[in-house]
Amino acid sequence: MKGFEAPAFGASPLRIVHDLAPVPERKAKLLAERRLPRGTVDVTWLSDADAYEMNAQGALETLDVARIPSLGSVNEKFRLPYLVPCIYGGVVILYNPAKIPEPPTSFTDLWNPKYAGRVGLMDQIYFNYIYAAALSHGGSMGDVGKAFPALLDMKKAVQPRLYPSHQALAAAFKDEEIWISANYSARAVQWEVEGLPIRWSYPREGAVFVSFGAGIPKRARNIDGAYKYLDAMLQPKPMGAIAEATSYSVVTGNAELAPDVRKRLELTPEQIAKLNFVDYPYAAKSDPKWVEWWNKEFKA
Repeated sequence: MKGFEAPAFGASPLRIVHDLAPVPERKAKLLAERRLPRGTVDVTWLSDADAYEMNAQGALETLDVARIPSLGSVNEKFRLPYLVPCIYGGVVILYNPAKIPEPPTSFTDLWNPKYAGRVGLMDQIYFNYIYAAALSHGGSMGDVGKAFPALLDMKKAVQPRLYPSHQALAAAFKDEEIWISANYSARAVQWEVEGLPIRWSYPREGAVFVSFGAGIPKRARNIDGAYKYLDAMLQPKPMGAIAEATSYSVVTGNAELAPDVRKRLELTPEQIAKLNFVDYPYAAKSDPKWVEWWNKEFKA
């Protein structure tokens, strides 16, 4: 976040100290510090799903929007009462244009037998494949029952290759071990810039939405500083810098971006209108069953 922290706070008495621990450790700290008179974290960066979990467990403040004047520049579709969103994207279709000249148009292309042995999936984002299967086979984000037989059909039809990380999936694309996948739009943008044989296409079912942003823990010490940080983040120049650094789209309409960068990163209004948003309570209740099914049935 150097793109906005240094310009915004370089002359300020505020001193920004980063905790770069993995997400599970940072969430554990937030939960543990709920019981303290004062915590050690004033601003926490989280995904939309992690923020829902932390808020449901009483670890995040409900934000006072009057203290974030720039919040008005944020697309209303992306706002949450406990998180200031910053960047967003969607799970889309990634493909090798040399092997698949016609851009895929649907998540169902992952089931196409002509790509047998060339479909790659990333184990860690199993839930997104469940959503993609549901959306493309008559289900919804709030009812994924049809995803499970569909994914077993995929397993039979194309024998998808499973990879443990984004890096491993990228390497498989580079080596042309796989030709098609579904993953976050930002990964496709990043990998294409890095020279991998990848393009992305927007599925007719709509992409599965993901966002990241910042919230204030319940036991934050410096509430004033936290709100100043959140408002500074949303200014046009910082948002442009964050977009370029992450390869994600930004939630504001006034970010300072060069035209070519904006074209590469931003979703169109039509694509934004078709985004599929996670039903957080349903997902939180269902995920233990989903991961068990994925490990025992799909991966077996």
